[in-house]
Amino acid sequence: MTRHLLSSADLDRHQVEEILTTAASMHDVQRRDVKKIPTLRGRTIINLFFEDSTRTRSSFEIAGKWMSADTINITGTGSSASKGESLRDTVRTIDAMGVDALVIRHRASGACHQVAQWVDASVINAGDGTHEHPTQALLDAYTLRNRIGDLDGKHVAIVGDLTHSRVFRSNVITLGRLGARVTVVAPPTLMPSGIGSWAKTDGFSTSYDLDDVLEGAVGGGVDAVMMLRVQRERMSGGYFPTAREYTVGYGLTRARLERVVEANPDIAILHPGPMNRGLEIAADAADSAQSVVLDQVSAGVAVRMAVLYHLLSGLSGEDAA
Repeated sequence: MTRHLLSSADLDRHQVEEILTTAASMHDVQRRDVKKIPTLRGRTIINLFFEDSTRTRSSFEIAGKWMSADTINITGTGSSASKGESLRDTVRTIDAMGVDALVIRHRASGACHQVAQWVDASVINAGDGTHEHPTQALLDAYTLRNRIGDLDGKHVAIVGDLTHSRVFRSNVITLGRLGARVTVVAPPTLMPSGIGSWAKTDGFSTSYDLDDVLEGAVGGGVDAVMMLRVQRERMSGGYFPTAREYTVGYGLTRARLERVVEANPDIAILHPGPMNRGLEIAADAADSAQSVVLDQVSAGVAVRMAVLYHLLSGLSGEDAA
């Protein structure tokens, strides 16, 4: 791997598969009574989060600690940024203390790329604005492979608020690397501008009709469906008339769940969280036997252990656990 993980495009297929293989070893560590390996002893990792997070920040903290690294969490409100200090000065100050890695979540797209030019430490993008979230895409791919097997030729639908989703942007790259066919579905108001040319470049399909995709009229049926959160905190206008209308058109409702499970009982249902139950996903779908939402959370620790390992250990993947 390179020194940083800023974008899913930083990884080719071989590197993605290497991380996922290492993650399987780390998942074994996760199941032990004593969850501790000495791999990153002496390393220092700073989790610098300028946006709220439960899953990503906690899993990075657990991942570092289980690998014996010294892990420190800093929030935007708990740093000098709350006093008006610039991002550049904040990260350069932390870097001057001799840390080995900065795991950064920031509200501005491209912030992590900028930080990587300012510091000597490795930088991991834990979500930057509406740009990317590469470790989420890796854990989604890991979860899918565990549930439905090799992703070559498998059809994955990604549904919801694409305009504001960094998860979608990283997933179309990573799933494409692994040979999956991806169809993204959204109302016209939440379909990113210029997505047509982007889809041609990266080889995914687009649709405005969720039922056509789920029932096979588009793409021949799906092996997995990933529902994305409606990010109302990023919306400044009327992207859809009412929550009810969005659910009717683009939510994974109980009725849609019954139809897709009847067509494919082994379908995998994903959601990166947090979920708006009753809006983009019904409780019946979130808690169904086909749901792998909690598997994604579990995979998050293992995958982030694997990423930290490959960036910081200096060892080969065979020596992971």
